[in-house]
Amino acid sequence: MRADTRDYHSLFLNDVPLIDTRAPIEFARGAFPNAVNLPLMTDDERAAVGTCYKEQGQQAAIALGHQLVNGATKAQRVDAWLERARATPQGYLYCFRGGLRSQICQQWIAEAGLHYPKVDGGYKAMRQYLLATLEQICDEQEIQILAGHTGSAKTDLLVEIPDAIDLEGIANHRGSAFGKRADGQPSQIDFENRMIIAMLRHVHKHPGKPIVLEDESRLIGRCALPQNLRDAMAKAPLIQLTSDLDARTEHSYVNYILRKSAEWQQHAGAQPGFELFIEDLRDSLFRVRKRLGGERYATVAAQMEQAIKNHKAGDPGEHRIWIRTLLKDYYDPMYDFQAQKHTGRVIFSGNAGAVKEFLATQNN
Repeated sequence: MRADTRDYHSLFLNDVPLIDTRAPIEFARGAFPNAVNLPLMTDDERAAVGTCYKEQGQQAAIALGHQLVNGATKAQRVDAWLERARATPQGYLYCFRGGLRSQICQQWIAEAGLHYPKVDGGYKAMRQYLLATLEQICDEQEIQILAGHTGSAKTDLLVEIPDAIDLEGIANHRGSAFGKRADGQPSQIDFENRMIIAMLRHVHKHPGKPIVLEDESRLIGRCALPQNLRDAMAKAPLIQLTSDLDARTEHSYVNYILRKSAEWQQHAGAQPGFELFIEDLRDSLFRVRKRLGGERYATVAAQMEQAIKNHKAGDPGEHRIWIRTLLKDYYDPMYDFQAQKHTGRVIFSGNAGAVKEFLATQNN
């Protein structure tokens, strides 16, 4: 019979399956990538029990909980736990603090003839463990930053590196003002949890090897980098990926026009998806209008509208014109200005092949 556990390190390192018995609203705020939500109570039931606890105390709240989750409702939930437990016999269940809810779930599963262990300390303890792990990594682990002009295909190169940590992939966002993806982003807590788990696994598999992260601003879409990680990245050595304007224009065209329009259409259907894609392009440009300035915004907007017109007629190629203008007149000067402040941190500079070779030597 497997015992309950406090070995949070192994749970995350080995992607151990977890049953999260918290209410759906709690799960939506933040959970772990290896967990499924099979709640003891619905959101409404939890709210009613919580109100009862505040007004009448614990015993009355427990009695109300048993009254709400009884009969066929209880049987249905126990059956769901049993099905998942049998499918993942190596797993564990948990609630928020590893207290009453997970104990009740564990007891009801046992009464149905199956022992299934729980995580002592629950979600709160596991979350605290991950935050402490990030703090330790930021203090002790070498981090290197892959930098380069917008469109230089940093993410494409990064994902070719074994066990690389793709922050934009975890955030489900392409990183720039135009980087929104059709299927949305994880919650802030989900983003942090997934990111820290990826770092934990990197440190375990590659002890002594640096973590290479892409150069990011504070926000990747709506997902914010934790302050301690931002501080560590701000002083980390830089690996500079070089690429000419033509190549960066083409990469941006493929990434932000061809791939992105296909994603929107796959997500929402051909015609609705295409219209949502066009709306997103316009909104993205509008969001940077103040930094562009009125005249430059008007120029790029006019180029974009002409490209949209041609795209609707079946020729998307003219998008390259406004992309090139935006790279040359907006993104490049902004990047060059910031890069001048950090020249002393650059440890390597080269094209994709050279950078890939440099990174490979670090993992040998």
